[in-house]
Amino acid sequence: MPGGRLTDEDRRDIASGLTRGLGYAEIARRLGRPTSTVTREVSRNGGARDYRADRAHQAARRRARRRRSAAPHEPPAVVGAEGRDPAAVSAFAEEFAASMVRMGLPRMAARVLASLLTTDAGALTAAELTDRLRVSPASVSKAVGYLEGLEVLRRERGVRRRERYFVDDDVWLRTWLTSARTNEVLAETAGRGAEVLDPATPAGARMRRMGRFFAQLGDDMAGGPSSVVGDVVTVLSALVRAVTPDLADRLAAELGWPPDRVAEALRDAAHVTR
Repeated sequence: MPGGRLTDEDRRDIASGLTRGLGYAEIARRLGRPTSTVTREVSRNGGARDYRADRAHQAARRRARRRRSAAPHEPPAVVGAEGRDPAAVSAFAEEFAASMVRMGLPRMAARVLASLLTTDAGALTAAELTDRLRVSPASVSKAVGYLEGLEVLRRERGVRRRERYFVDDDVWLRTWLTSARTNEVLAETAGRGAEVLDPATPAGARMRRMGRFFAQLGDDMAGGPSSVVGDVVTVLSALVRAVTPDLADRLAAELGWPPDRVAEALRDAAHVTR
């Protein structure tokens, strides 16, 4: 059957075709098989001149028996999991990586970072990562380069010129501050855009609102004046309390929301600002 293992009859047809001088492609076409299947079958069993159907079939049966009797591969050792269940540590690392993927991190970068974070030393070599994740060295190298760009890991050359990748304890603080600086840059850029586009135009007004948003977000992340945040919360609380049924209906019409959604949002806002 196409796509399945070759049968004894298939091998006799291959041997007959070779005897008649047919090419691999023609034999494969008559069998309804890929040409690569016939090529591989003949090459591993003596070549076109020495191919014998019965001998090839016996060799295939021996290979099948060896595969069935081979012991299953042991899971790779989890470096840094001493005294703990390696399977549980590995499962948690994959779960943690999946969470970071959902937040937008590339899958391989997330797996490398999760492996480093779940290791006591916070460090692994490229070979250890390759063995632990069962991926190619190129995949690890690409993921490490990506994480270096985010400044969440660093590399050091150790003995025998082997590089080790580290996650520092202050990595999240540095990441937080980098995000705050990014918000400041976005705020400044949006501010310039508002001037270029003219704040009186829809595009300029939109850009100005964007600048104000990222400026406030940057201030909050970098530890900006707490009084500003307190004032915003106070004003929001007062606005929620001042909303009348008529105003709620106007909000629903303006937003294009059903009245129930507006009512629920107001209740949530009242709860947050208490």
